[in-house]
Amino acid sequence: MSAASAASTPPRGAAPRREASAGPAPTTRSRTLALGVIATGMLMTVLDGSIVTVAMPAIQHDLGFSPAGLSWVVNAYLIAFGSLLLLAGRLGDLLGRKRMFLAGTAVFTGASLLAGVATSPAVLISARFLQGIGSAMASAVSLGILVTLFTEPRERARAIAVFSFTGAAGASLGQVLGGVLTDALDWHWIFYINLPIGLAALAIAVPVLPADRGLGRAAGADALGALLVTAGLMLGIYTIVKVEEYGWTSAPTLGFGALALVLLAAFVVRQATARTPLMPLRIFRSRSVSGANLVQILMVAALFSFQILVALYLQKVLGYGAARTGLAMLPAAAVIGAVSLGVSARLNARFGERNVLLAGLVLLIGVLGLLTRLPVEAHYLTDLLPVMLLAAGFGLALPALTTLGMSGAKDDDAGLASGLFNTTQQIGMATGVAVLSTLAASRSDSLLAQGRTPAEALTGGYHLAFAVGTGLLVTAFVVAFAVLRPSRRVIRP
Repeated sequence: MSAASAASTPPRGAAPRREASAGPAPTTRSRTLALGVIATGMLMTVLDGSIVTVAMPAIQHDLGFSPAGLSWVVNAYLIAFGSLLLLAGRLGDLLGRKRMFLAGTAVFTGASLLAGVATSPAVLISARFLQGIGSAMASAVSLGILVTLFTEPRERARAIAVFSFTGAAGASLGQVLGGVLTDALDWHWIFYINLPIGLAALAIAVPVLPADRGLGRAAGADALGALLVTAGLMLGIYTIVKVEEYGWTSAPTLGFGALALVLLAAFVVRQATARTPLMPLRIFRSRSVSGANLVQILMVAALFSFQILVALYLQKVLGYGAARTGLAMLPAAAVIGAVSLGVSARLNARFGERNVLLAGLVLLIGVLGLLTRLPVEAHYLTDLLPVMLLAAGFGLALPALTTLGMSGAKDDDAGLASGLFNTTQQIGMATGVAVLSTLAASRSDSLLAQGRTPAEALTGGYHLAFAVGTGLLVTAFVVAFAVLRPSRRVIRP
């Protein structure tokens, strides 16, 4: 018996292992097209998050939303998206990642059409919830497809750099595009623009994404576990996004938060005892997986203060319009793209992902540290442009962190690891929104009560949020340094 055949033969008495993939090996061209499809799906998801925020005033005026009801245009999407990522990722492993990606993209595209034609708040909120479901299905398996397509370290590093850049730059592009579409046409077009992108992605994805049968439902058909984790995450994210309305010590926040923790704890217990767990706990034995996800929660929560609060500062303090705000943020997207696409893969190969991540975190600490000193009457070239350029740290940190977050997962768990990584990203984002925006608003109210001008009060509130964000990044640096292990073998160019 040859070594190859011996390696592929299961031990005596063991159940035969189902192959996760089928069909001929993908060519270089098909893998490049597949990467383009995955990046396009990521771009749609990120664009949809940032493009809507710019159009919120127009949506409120046209559909008659109340101020409290308007928040559900964002919250409905965020709750569905964040709570279903983990489940969708594991279902991708079981039923096939290509099937999950195609179904999710189709749901998202159809929901975008429904959002575009919405004539009432109820229809728009329902469409946004469906968009969140579709995004979760497609996004949860994207990294899993990517890491199984690109197995050679250099190629994988470059592919992850493209994927990371798409996510990082999409937010800034969404702000510009949202302002332009809303001003030039109307808010309906921020949803219609997803239709040609989604249909093109589906048309290309069908022939180029690798066919995979999945492990089969018997490998993890844990209905109770699925119910517990989905309900726990949905309730937890709902609690976080409503903190600003209810307050941290209110009965709804404490009650819903405690129930969410109980549901998630029950899910963990269930996974430890179930014969076929939905989420095998072995995935957390990897220091890379556990450490990278913890670092991501801290980093993403902190960087909310850069992505959102800087935009609010430009509009509410300096008086920028929507389109001008997006253009002002573009240098950050440009340097992130230059670093993530141009040098991050080579730096990861030369110095190891952990060292590159630490260097990126140092730059990001500098970004938020500088923002704590923003004056009320800032000059863009001297006060803001240097900060935008230092955002290059994100182009270093995110590809390295993504590689670390996926490196400890086996092929059979790639969809689960992808869903987990995306879930912690959403938890970090929701937590950053709740904590930093609440702190900023409280500080601003306090300064107003002391007789400060509105501009001074807003700036002071943002300063506090930037300072807390800096602390979160310092904590992320400490965790990365202590938990993540240096690469044993570094590829020299």
